[in-house]
Amino acid sequence: MHVLESGSSTLFFGPWYRKSPFFEATRRYGCTAYDIYNHTYLPGYYDDPIVEYWHLLKKVTVWDVGVERQVEITGPDAFRFTDMLTPRDLSTCAVGQCKYVLITDESGGIINDPVLLRLAEDHFWLSLADSDVLLWAKGVAVHSGMDVQIREPDVWPMQVQGPRSKEVIGSLFGEDVVNLRYYWCAEAELDGIPVVISRTGWTGEVGFEIYLRDSSRGDELWERVMEAGRAYDIRPIAPCEARRIEAGIFNYRSDMTLENNPFEVTGLERLVDLDKQADYVGKDALLRIAKEGVRRKLVGVELGNDQLSYELAEAWPVRGSDGPIGRVTDAIWSPRLQKNIGYAWVPIELGAPGTELTVDSPQGSTTARVVTLPFLDPSKKIPAA
Repeated sequence: MHVLESGSSTLFFGPWYRKSPFFEATRRYGCTAYDIYNHTYLPGYYDDPIVEYWHLLKKVTVWDVGVERQVEITGPDAFRFTDMLTPRDLSTCAVGQCKYVLITDESGGIINDPVLLRLAEDHFWLSLADSDVLLWAKGVAVHSGMDVQIREPDVWPMQVQGPRSKEVIGSLFGEDVVNLRYYWCAEAELDGIPVVISRTGWTGEVGFEIYLRDSSRGDELWERVMEAGRAYDIRPIAPCEARRIEAGIFNYRSDMTLENNPFEVTGLERLVDLDKQADYVGKDALLRIAKEGVRRKLVGVELGNDQLSYELAEAWPVRGSDGPIGRVTDAIWSPRLQKNIGYAWVPIELGAPGTELTVDSPQGSTTARVVTLPFLDPSKKIPAA
């Protein structure tokens, strides 16, 4: 068991949770808090979150996101099986393309919202949010009658994000990788280190993900990225809550769970292709929900006037005249927008932009207003640049 002393707190690192191949590097570079995500240690912060936020927006950052575990699907029926897991139609997904998809259960509940990477005609990765999709996929495969192999490969992503990320990636992998289109990927190698690079990220900024395919080379890859980025003032940061909320990106488990379906989450209804011909898990339920409508909605909100100096540890109740009617799932100060922004579950009749809500925060009652998502850059011009 490893012990890390940090001020008045002590962190214990035991063998019951996984550590990414970049874990020791994150400690060397000053990470002082960790979270647990997909049974894996996730860096929580290195510096003040606002300092990290501005560095992301102005320069370039590197993140240990080895917690994004992969479900690898291969075999003669790999496409048909992968297409059966999601309500998004994959028939137009080319080799080398990535797709943001949903994995749904038989009732239409959201199991996960991974990024899918198609590495070959019969080779897929699901790059996961925080839930056990490996076990779900294996269970579905058992009685599917399809010839597929499902496993968790030795693959560990890191993200390089920010306006100078193209220069860093270009110095390491060349212009062909830099010129990848948004949500496309390619296999590459760095002095014998095998990787897959994708034009994706959890920021809404220009960025890349480097999927390491050999965990024994993790520290070496980290240092190569840091060396390439020194000229651009690269620094490691934790996943940036303020920037992902600005971009309208959701966090599975905090914003949505298995109890929610895609039509309840603003923007995710687009990931259900109602005209999809192929069968998939949850199809009948989702077609019914699309026809009947929903009773609640996850919406964007602006909250109060005083700057929040912390992130939510618990959901905040949204209150009606007779008691709680919903909850705020996330709220944070946006330094760029100069507003507190977040997400809230509300009854469908209160989900229209401009609706005023009353929220019970730890500091007392405050007002929130429903707004259109995302909070900025709705056409994704920034990350696609």
